[in-house]
Amino acid sequence: MTNPIPASVKYADIIDHPHYEPKHHPRLPHEMRAAQFAPYAALSGHASAIRRTAKFAELRAHRIIEQNDD
Repeated sequence: MTNPIPASVKYADIIDHPHYEPKHHPRLPHEMRAAQFAPYAALSGHASAIRRTAKFAELRAHRIIEQNDD
């Protein structure tokens, strides 16, 4: 098995270059970038499904912590 080349060596020639900023094309604002994902919000029940999943994950994490404390 060969050892992978560390990223610090692999990209050493470009790592310190400044971030490219286009001169003739302004950056997209964060609000507009987020809008590209808006079609998912149109799905029926999407927001409530996300909340239920988050609540379930939180309750499960609490149960696991309580079990480890015993």
